[in-house]
Amino acid sequence: MLELEHSTKTHDESRQGEALDMLPTGQSTGRKLYIESYGCQMNFSDSEIVASILVDKGFETTRDYKEADVVFINTCSIRENAEQRVRNRLKEFESAKTRNPGMIVGVLGCMAERLKSKFLEEEKLVDVVVGPDAYRDLPNLIDRVDDGSKAVNVLLSREETYADISPVRLNSNGISAFISIMRGCDNMCSFCVVPFTRGRERSRDVHSIVKEAQDLFNAGYKEVTLLGQNVDSYKYTPTVAEGEEAQPVVNFAHLLALVAEVSPELRVRFSTSHPKDITDEVLYTMARYENICKYIHLPVQSGNSRVLDLMNRTYDRAWYMERVDAIRRIIPTCGISTDVITGFCTETEEEHQETLSMMDYVKYDFAYMFAYSERPGTLAAKRYEDDIPEDVKKRRLTEVVNKQQEHSFYRLQNFIGKVHRVLIEGFSKRSDLDYCGRNDQNTMIVFPVDARFKPGQYVNVLAERSTSATVMGRIVD
Repeated sequence: MLELEHSTKTHDESRQGEALDMLPTGQSTGRKLYIESYGCQMNFSDSEIVASILVDKGFETTRDYKEADVVFINTCSIRENAEQRVRNRLKEFESAKTRNPGMIVGVLGCMAERLKSKFLEEEKLVDVVVGPDAYRDLPNLIDRVDDGSKAVNVLLSREETYADISPVRLNSNGISAFISIMRGCDNMCSFCVVPFTRGRERSRDVHSIVKEAQDLFNAGYKEVTLLGQNVDSYKYTPTVAEGEEAQPVVNFAHLLALVAEVSPELRVRFSTSHPKDITDEVLYTMARYENICKYIHLPVQSGNSRVLDLMNRTYDRAWYMERVDAIRRIIPTCGISTDVITGFCTETEEEHQETLSMMDYVKYDFAYMFAYSERPGTLAAKRYEDDIPEDVKKRRLTEVVNKQQEHSFYRLQNFIGKVHRVLIEGFSKRSDLDYCGRNDQNTMIVFPVDARFKPGQYVNVLAERSTSATVMGRIVD
């Protein structure tokens, strides 16, 4: 996968393999927990849930796996090299375990179901394997390993949303936080393993989501991102007692408004949208609330209708373009990012050109760009031959990347000379003389530190120039 430097944090390369850390609670039993996370932001959010469950049982976190009593790796099945990366990491944990025989090593998340027998029985690398819907069972599973057994729970649930668990905020800047609003996915895209690893869609109780947003704001957070594999299909039906009048279903547009109404000072983002489900109602809600960021991640995958049909994306080229037109009409300033896959099964050169022409039509602000790689267990792996030569895939990917760089630079140039409301996230990566933060369209802006302002505050920044990936400016009153 390639992505431009200023792309979204949905699959942040800088966080891959990150170990969580949190302050001691004072209720420790002396046992230490180490969790390392890979993949999308949903996985990092899940690690916070796991930590919350185990901290309640007296664990403390550590950033050094060699001193941990329990070591977990939270896995991702999306990447081609993910399996080998996890296996190599488990071998490092195994060598630490020889020095500390009481150490428990476990695999969490999306890879758990598919590789449970390999990790547990064939390679004997782990003691416990836990799927994404079974984290509540972790204390019990750890007890079983303490008693000398191996432990597995990879059952998928139609109900589990972890709605009542308040995630601990790990490695947080205290400014931005993620709120999981749903789990699983009902879209059977032929290239994707998520429906098989995370199960069917379940929408979380709307009251628990709004309460979590309110609690975060009360704790000083200024930005929340609502997370789901497909946020636009969020649908919560309130339960009512017998004899009571039925309450209306809460859809994503309603939820978005409720979270925005927590406070005008709380910025609201969301990810990810599906082109078949994003409605004008959602767009009008975004336009109505100033604190809902004008930015949508809208994966296209391919610009050709036949390839989209093979991918089982359930929309065609014309539908996608109409949704882009609606975004531009209702929210003229909206930033749009995307995902693109090059070299999907049987893709012709003409069909690849249609992806490039779609990019010209939208002129995305930024993009995640992949050469197709077959994932075991997916519909595409079962139905289609991965028949595009690697050199052709890579050449097409290079063409997509080059075009996206042109469009990203074009979008950044349009910001120059305009004033942007920016939430200061902290110091820039390159210098503690500069702050950095994002504008409404999720573009990073760097500007000199001003002693009147500190991270967590909003400032108005005049954009003065840009590189190919970042806008530079200065604070103005």
